[in-house]
Amino acid sequence: MNIPQHIGIILDGNRRWAKAQGLPAFKGHQEGAENCKRLLGWCKELGIKGLSLYCFSMENFKRSKAEVAFLMKLFERFFDIIIKSKEIKQDKVHVKVLGRKHLFPKSLQKKIAKAEEATRNYAGYQLNLCMAYGGRQEIVDAVKRIGEAVQLGDLDHNEIDEKTIAERLYTSSEPELIIRTSGEQRTSNFLIWQAVYSEWVFYTKPWPAFTKEDLIACIKEYNARERRFGK
Repeated sequence: MNIPQHIGIILDGNRRWAKAQGLPAFKGHQEGAENCKRLLGWCKELGIKGLSLYCFSMENFKRSKAEVAFLMKLFERFFDIIIKSKEIKQDKVHVKVLGRKHLFPKSLQKKIAKAEEATRNYAGYQLNLCMAYGGRQEIVDAVKRIGEAVQLGDLDHNEIDEKTIAERLYTSSEPELIIRTSGEQRTSNFLIWQAVYSEWVFYTKPWPAFTKEDLIACIKEYNARERRFGK
């Protein structure tokens, strides 16, 4: 089986899973976070070296204050685990948060910075956590960086090309496969530059119920397709 080296996942369906179980929404988010830990193990077993997870979109800030506050604390606990994790250290997992991190509470920003600094020189695996993230916003931020470079005289506007933009995105790595759980068939502003030739699989199970066998099924679906890249 051909294993994609970079997979993106839109972690959708936490609240719907909780509702179906007769549980409050926060339980769905908790179980979703637990499943992310399991996912890292599955990727290691399968030989997947790069993972980009859509954890919190720019639009998610519009949810209720109580839900957003809960998620911020959940993220803080997740980064505490990353910072202390022996597995992260042993497997040399480089952790990077993609998004407008300055929008988060200072306490969360500090934990993110600590996790990124602790794993900065690791090159065994790549874990991108897309938080306060939006694909359009990412391109806007890249354009601003390009504008600043032109203004400073470090870049000639006639030399701007796709490579110029890609180098100024949060990440230039392009996932071969993107999975969205919970049955929705939308891209929802996720890696819109990087995903131009990604294979998309829309999977019906909500994220907390997603298993290693489901991941393998998605990879098999990826293998069944012919990737032509417009040719």
